[in-house]
Amino acid sequence: MIKVQNLRKVYKVGTEKVVALDNINLEIEKGEFCCIVGTSGSGKSTLLNQLAGLEKPTKGSVHINGENISQMDEKKLAVFRQNNIGFIFQSYNLMPTLTAVENVAFPLMFKGVPRKEREKKSRAILKEMQMQDRMKHKPTELSGGQQQRVGIARAFVGKPAVIFADEPTGNLDSKTTEQVMEMLIDISQKNNITFVMVTHDNELAKKAKRVVTLVDGNIVHDTKFDTERE
Repeated sequence: MIKVQNLRKVYKVGTEKVVALDNINLEIEKGEFCCIVGTSGSGKSTLLNQLAGLEKPTKGSVHINGENISQMDEKKLAVFRQNNIGFIFQSYNLMPTLTAVENVAFPLMFKGVPRKEREKKSRAILKEMQMQDRMKHKPTELSGGQQQRVGIARAFVGKPAVIFADEPTGNLDSKTTEQVMEMLIDISQKNNITFVMVTHDNELAKKAKRVVTLVDGNIVHDTKFDTERE
């Protein structure tokens, strides 16, 4: 599903050059739940941005579902993301004037899905997220955990091929984090969605079947786990 070849990203900071990613090679299979871990400055967020096509590489390429997104212009990339990729953010990024149902349904509008159908799909995924009693609530009327569930439902509603998540539980307490992670894994597996999550929390990463560890822009460990871990 995802193939990264000789990926390098260099930023210019004044007269200095900072190597954020140094010749990364990585393949992620369809339906795989993969955590990318590393300390601050390791390059994990830069790698996520590259995988999602939010930044262009200095060198190398990123292929998703056979398409080289590194060579796409912004217009083509926007269409590709709309049809193939979902995002979950640490800060929720919900629209404050819309209800939970409307927030989740919003991305389907750009796909031309009729209003009744997109709201039906929105209610179904919110019910799966155990949010059936909060569908008509706006973000300010929801707790942090509830807002993140809405954000997760919005990412999954269109059943994209890939979902990228940047510290999706970073603003949640430990109990809510546990619940949210179980939901992420469960819905990803049910729909055979490739899920790539960035986190600095090694304990959280233990729930994934694959963990990729970055240090100074390099992959130092890439471990797959076939069985459930404690």
